[in-house]
Amino acid sequence: MKKNILLIGGSHGIGKALIDLVQNDYKIYVASRSSEDLNTAEITHIQYDVLDGDLDTTNLPDQLDGFIYCPGNINLKPFKMLSAATYEDDMNLNFFGLVKSLKAVTDRLKKSEQASLIFFSTVAVKVGMPFHTSVAASKGAIEGFAKALAAEYAPSFRVNVIAPSLTDTPLAGKLLANDKKREMMDARHPLKRVGQADDIAKVAAFLLSDDSSWVTGQVLGIDGGMSTLNVN
Repeated sequence: MKKNILLIGGSHGIGKALIDLVQNDYKIYVASRSSEDLNTAEITHIQYDVLDGDLDTTNLPDQLDGFIYCPGNINLKPFKMLSAATYEDDMNLNFFGLVKSLKAVTDRLKKSEQASLIFFSTVAVKVGMPFHTSVAASKGAIEGFAKALAAEYAPSFRVNVIAPSLTDTPLAGKLLANDKKREMMDARHPLKRVGQADDIAKVAAFLLSDDSSWVTGQVLGIDGGMSTLNVN
């Protein structure tokens, strides 16, 4: 029998790439604002905005074996240009939306033999980067939360975080808007290219699978070497 996994978000970008990779192996439920890029014949879609209302669990199975939280943003501005409200907005989307969504399905995850939970951070938590104060703060909260949660729920849950560098998804559209920008961003990485959605999705698929059954409490830097190598 196929395991049941729930993606919060996932209608585009990394979440969509993950669905394309694993849709034959799992029964997939996606809770997101839009379903336009999803094959709803293969998945169950639930209308959900993490910033507006609670998750409707009516159509979810009694047991969930995987939980992936995909929503996020890239809000890059100098500190002096960021209001306190912006920090609050980013925390609501990146962190409190995660907490709210997870609380809605924790009981279902507990019924799994060992549920796999996957969250997304950013390389900017480990490596200090100008103009990243808001996103690094909200994603940093995710990393601390994940490690504490992994400890609290072991061995029932495995909880891991993927921390990418810049990845070519709709979210990064402004940063990769033309060839010059793309060349500059490629050059910043030791592997001389920005990430692709599949680069991240393949690691998420591994973390979902039984192949990663001894992996928990980890922050995996899938970042083209950005967080650990200085080759420029």
